[in-house]
Amino acid sequence: MPKRQFLLGIWMLATGLVTFAGLIFGALLDGKLSDDPQSRTILWILVAILPTLLLIAGVWLERKLFAPLRHLQIQFARLAANPDAKDDFLPEGWLSNLGQDFSRLREGWRQDREKLNSAREAGAQDAARIRHELEAVLEVLEVPLLLCDRHQRVLMLNPAAKAFFSNHPALGLGRHLGQLLPLPNLAETLKKLPTDGSPRQVLLHHEDRWLRCDLRRVSATQGEALITLSDTTEAHASHQRWRQPLANLLPQLRGHTASLTTTAEALSGAPQQSDIRPRLEKAMHEESQVMGDLIDQLSRVLESIQLDQTCLTDTWSGDLTAALTDICESSEIDVVPIGIPAWFRADSPTLLVMLEVLLPALRQACKRTSFEIEFCLGNKRVYLDIVWLGVPISQHQLDSWRTLPLSEQPLAPRISDVLSQHNSDWWCLPDHDREHSRLRIPLPATDRYAEPERQYTSRPEFHDFSIAELPPPDAELGNQLLSQLEMVVFDTETTGLKLRDGDRVISIGACRILNGRLLANEHFDQLVNPERDIPAESTAIHGIHEQDVKQSPPMRVVLPRFRHFVGQAVLVAHNAAFDILALDLPAKDAGLQFDMPVLDTLLLSRAIDPDLETHGLDALSDRFQITFPAGTRHTALGDARVTAELLLNLIPRLEARGITTLQQALDFQATAETVRVG
Repeated sequence: MPKRQFLLGIWMLATGLVTFAGLIFGALLDGKLSDDPQSRTILWILVAILPTLLLIAGVWLERKLFAPLRHLQIQFARLAANPDAKDDFLPEGWLSNLGQDFSRLREGWRQDREKLNSAREAGAQDAARIRHELEAVLEVLEVPLLLCDRHQRVLMLNPAAKAFFSNHPALGLGRHLGQLLPLPNLAETLKKLPTDGSPRQVLLHHEDRWLRCDLRRVSATQGEALITLSDTTEAHASHQRWRQPLANLLPQLRGHTASLTTTAEALSGAPQQSDIRPRLEKAMHEESQVMGDLIDQLSRVLESIQLDQTCLTDTWSGDLTAALTDICESSEIDVVPIGIPAWFRADSPTLLVMLEVLLPALRQACKRTSFEIEFCLGNKRVYLDIVWLGVPISQHQLDSWRTLPLSEQPLAPRISDVLSQHNSDWWCLPDHDREHSRLRIPLPATDRYAEPERQYTSRPEFHDFSIAELPPPDAELGNQLLSQLEMVVFDTETTGLKLRDGDRVISIGACRILNGRLLANEHFDQLVNPERDIPAESTAIHGIHEQDVKQSPPMRVVLPRFRHFVGQAVLVAHNAAFDILALDLPAKDAGLQFDMPVLDTLLLSRAIDPDLETHGLDALSDRFQITFPAGTRHTALGDARVTAELLLNLIPRLEARGITTLQQALDFQATAETVRVG
């Protein structure tokens, strides 16, 4: 159907020409009928009737035919993208008789989809149950796991792996393992894994960490490889700490043992009245003293190995106090956590046992059954304070408690050993109100501050085994199906629209589409310090003020992280020319390239529906019934997610036109009108 502007122009041109011709014709006849006023009146009435009828006919056709056709086109576009779209544009005008047929077509389509969905759901119940059980195991498993296909693309990961890599931008489903761990020996080992499932171990040094990787081939159709990871950095450092003292002590012990043995043999063979006997006895005494000192040093080394700080892990105070509260219920001691929770480093099981031994001693000394536990931040330390109503405990009493064993086993560690393990001490002090007292135990601090993530409220996306069926990464990208592409949909917010004149990015948001699905848990959302002022007229649109980005990293820091997140994916944006320019200008200074193909939902929509007037994000989201969550419009991530949903609605319409591959989509969008930006 021609564009509305074209039809309106034709109609106005025809009306104008008829009117002009009528005026000329009327003027010619008017001179000949100048003596007959009645005839002149009839003449001009006839001249006015024709353009008036043409004008009325145009309005009538617009209401009866052209407007209903445009509405029907929009409704068919919605129906193609989503059969459940509401029918707010029922056929009207001369097309009103199509209403029942259109509704029957819609209902038939819906019924067929319902039957297919019912059949698919019935056949997939067992698979869904197994999948949910697998996901439940993955959520609680503390060992970082990665499953890769034969092309080293990530098919599965668990929350422990996300925590292990601290949400690295290159970690995600479908991403190449080499982007996360760019280590040649790992890639070669994966290629040479035996097919019988026997494991291979690799020790990798990556980003100042020693990683132990256990690799094995999984008996599956796509040749998957399972990778389990562990950080052995602290264990490696611990081995170095005790190996050097042992390397020094053991040769000395062997030498002095041999010397003592030789002296003892000589002494046993010397006569009782011999002059050499006193010298031999003196030598044995000296060797015994040296041996005693060496054995004492050896025992301290062994104790340090037993209570090594490699057992210290990041611990959340809320978890420790919750466990302590459960333990103390049986001993009738009331433990109340107060204050702000904090992270610290501790051997949590040992520290918990020490507190379990200490609290009964405190109850007996203070004559109290209720204690408060508070964690206070200090200078590179976190203070564990046990608070009670009453006077402080004397230092003499505290020193006597240091020898309390943690259990009745003969070689059980003492409280002093636990304090030494944490490089700590303890003391008592009165509280600020002078009515309470607190026992303070300093513990090592950590650089973590945020509360630990708890279980997901919705089903997370930890795996997608269909990735293994996608074409290999080195396949020609242009020939890959749109439904199989890995795409990163992104949006930027800027200080203004004149990027070539100094306006800069202040926010980047992106989400990932893989295998035709929008991955809910994989996104990039980062404010950027533009290192310049933000005009008030720009803030009025996106709501970002200068104080919001003052502490954010600049573009030279954010852009490499975003490039890692994109990886080898196809970029997608709405009015992509502007957003690509916003990236390319700073990318040149950073030595980065965004040279991957780019799909533009604005151009695709224009190419699909050239007759429709508006193709802005608001108009298209309303057309396809995509809603912005409250407060997300004109935010980079919010706009990116709506653009991703829009693309998923456009793909079925592209496929209906025979456009199924990336290259076909790029050629198709090139036929739309473009506007210079920036």
